[in-house]
Amino acid sequence: MPYQWPADTDFSQWELDVVDRDCTVCGRKMYVCDHRYRRLHTLEGPVELICKLNHCPDRNCPGHSRTKSPEIEASIAPPRWAIGWDVFCWIGQRRFSRHRSITQIQEDLRDDHGIKLSDDALIKYARRYQLMLAARQQDPESIRQHYASADQIVLSIDGLQPEKGHETLYVVRELTGKRVWFAEPLLSATADEVRRLIAKAKEWAEALGKPVALWISDRQDAFVTAIAAEFPGVPHRYCDNHFLRDVAKPVLEADSHAKVQMRRKVRGLRTVEQAVLKQQRLQDDNAMATDAPVDAPRSGPAANSGGADDDAAGNVVLDYCAAVRGILNDDQGGPLHPPGLRMADALTEVRDSIQRNLDEKKGGSHRSNSVD
Repeated sequence: MPYQWPADTDFSQWELDVVDRDCTVCGRKMYVCDHRYRRLHTLEGPVELICKLNHCPDRNCPGHSRTKSPEIEASIAPPRWAIGWDVFCWIGQRRFSRHRSITQIQEDLRDDHGIKLSDDALIKYARRYQLMLAARQQDPESIRQHYASADQIVLSIDGLQPEKGHETLYVVRELTGKRVWFAEPLLSATADEVRRLIAKAKEWAEALGKPVALWISDRQDAFVTAIAAEFPGVPHRYCDNHFLRDVAKPVLEADSHAKVQMRRKVRGLRTVEQAVLKQQRLQDDNAMATDAPVDAPRSGPAANSGGADDDAAGNVVLDYCAAVRGILNDDQGGPLHPPGLRMADALTEVRDSIQRNLDEKKGGSHRSNSVD
């Protein structure tokens, strides 16, 4: 279905003509026989391409029946696309480098550039970007240029399983050039299947003419035997990340237990928040009942509550509750910065902050004496 442009769209018109006007058959100069109009989105705004089509003027020449399009058109946008290369690269970079969701990309395009694309269109462009990226990553000439100055290469293999029950994706990377060589999903990591991947990596290395100095993996049995068979004499090292993760398992288990205990001890946030909100509502209701603005002097229960000072104190309590809730829900950190330790440090900072406020209030006008 063609893209539907709003009737009030303001297009910038770009006229494109053929650069080489010599007929490829007879060599005569071609002339403009027709025009083709294309509309597409660019990051600079909507554009209408006016493409001048050329053909040979000699009716007896086979080139007369073939029209030639402007060469530069393909560098602006591929055929039948509603977006230019700049928008296409913008989408791909945010999808695969920044890991933005389709909905987020859709909103950013609309808010930042006024480009409205459907979910289906964005998914289609993201898949095409992925295919082009994969093709470029495996282009032999591009790989040779990338490793022209490299003396040796270091390879790694690892299995990635998005979810339980799904096929495991085995990825072979080259670490000195920070490049993914290839990846294949395997239903079962049998010795024969894994060795086939290792043999493929050997073919790539031989095609580059670069020696393999090292292999890195999590040292699964299938990896160990396949690498030893295809790369005899090449060192095979245990991956630092997997090694650290295995060593840290007892620490992370203890850290997880500590998080559970802290969450059990720090409870009742919602009760505190509800009490503060209830008190603030009562103050507002009392102010309305006396037909006085909230900031005006109050009498009765509203006056005894402390007025604006109580409102400010209540807001501080709500801020503390929000901070503590964020701390309790933070599970980031990893083995080098266990989340339980980070949680304990953050809760200690909150407690010290509250204590400083309490000490300040107790000191009051005699603050200097209390400090001494």
